[in-house]
Amino acid sequence: MDVAGTSVVVTGGASGLGLATARTLAAKGAHVVLLDLPSSAGEERAAELGGAFAPGDVTSPGDVEAALDAAESAAPLRALVHCAGRGGALRLVDRDGNPGDLELYETVIRVNLIGTFNVLRLTAARMARNEPVDGERGVCLLTASVAAWEGQIGQIPYASAKAGIVGMTLVAARDLASKLIRVATIAPGTFDTPILARLSQDVRDSLAKTVPHPARLGRPEEFASLAALMIENQMINGETIRLDGAIRMAPR
Repeated sequence: MDVAGTSVVVTGGASGLGLATARTLAAKGAHVVLLDLPSSAGEERAAELGGAFAPGDVTSPGDVEAALDAAESAAPLRALVHCAGRGGALRLVDRDGNPGDLELYETVIRVNLIGTFNVLRLTAARMARNEPVDGERGVCLLTASVAAWEGQIGQIPYASAKAGIVGMTLVAARDLASKLIRVATIAPGTFDTPILARLSQDVRDSLAKTVPHPARLGRPEEFASLAALMIENQMINGETIRLDGAIRMAPR
């Protein structure tokens, strides 16, 4: 898939992995629509890219549809990179012996997993109307995490959601194959994103040392370059690719 002259929606596109991906795809000639929260810097970032900002929540059908409308108004919508998500620390039993917070668990699952399904289903329905180009109508990239396999203590809602995205990937690719739409997922390890930027340098250095090679945090641009490659390569379909420097997360 050549993104030049097409529209691409990037969720969570105002910062971190999403912003790096949006910049890479815009440089390749795509019209990029950033779907991110109204409180984000999406307006400024979209202006920098010559794209558009669609404020909204990935769990809201109306907000997602508005972003898709903005994309289709500029050019055929042929790629999605879904990076939006959130964390949330939770123990099954807390220090006082109380059961874990069900509401927090549901919130993290709703944003990360249900939000992914919502964005994927609505985007795929739009892409299915496209005329095929080089044998395909669109590409949808999702974002999981190495926590899908090695979630650490306290990550149970996040790990559950990301494991769900991994489980969704092959099924979605098979489901949409008849529509000539590909689906694949990137599972990043520890990346230098705004979330990690809030941590002290000592903690960041400690995280970097857990990566076998290269022994550093991943760079958002490395995620973006893989995303661009996956969009361009037609044989990447139904696959989840770990992007983690061979890390295997310890229990804590």
